[in-house]
Amino acid sequence: MGSLILHTTPLSGLLVVETRPVGDQRGSFARLFCARELEPLALPGPIVQINHSYTSAAGTVRGLHFQRPPKAEAKLVRCLRGRVLDVAVDLRKGSETYLTWHAVELSPENHLAFYLPRGFAHGFQTLEPDCELLYLHTEFYSPEHEGGLRFDDPALGIPWPLPVAELSARDAAHPLVHSADGPDFVPLEIL
Repeated sequence: MGSLILHTTPLSGLLVVETRPVGDQRGSFARLFCARELEPLALPGPIVQINHSYTSAAGTVRGLHFQRPPKAEAKLVRCLRGRVLDVAVDLRKGSETYLTWHAVELSPENHLAFYLPRGFAHGFQTLEPDCELLYLHTEFYSPEHEGGLRFDDPALGIPWPLPVAELSARDAAHPLVHSADGPDFVPLEIL
């Protein structure tokens, strides 16, 4: 039976989850989620919401999004179709990697998922058309607790691989990290 392997990243708590599918002449089978195999993640609660996004144009950026306490969430993100550069930014004040980002390419072919603990912003850029992502969340969506970072914030310096083809008005309006309107980040001690 397919299994899940956890790989660390340079940012504490941020992990890449590798799926090992099994196959035969009919195709393959892969386990995408198993509470027992993902026990080392120490999820801050059960998965309470599963979301799916479809993005039509290559070069589209979605994010960088997060939820503030008490609705901060952990999430597991997987690409079901297409290819994306998935990015996480550490927003935990007091963390040695505060405002540092890490990215991983997700696709159905590489069998990877990205685990973001509470206190990280998340976004992605589509590397080809018609991308679909699946998100597993440990907290319900809460509009009054949502926040965002600008994808092109010079303080972050994320080198998106493609010219940005599409961006929502909401994502374009996020303040810069070091502006007077900069977001309120998540204190490390609550995570």
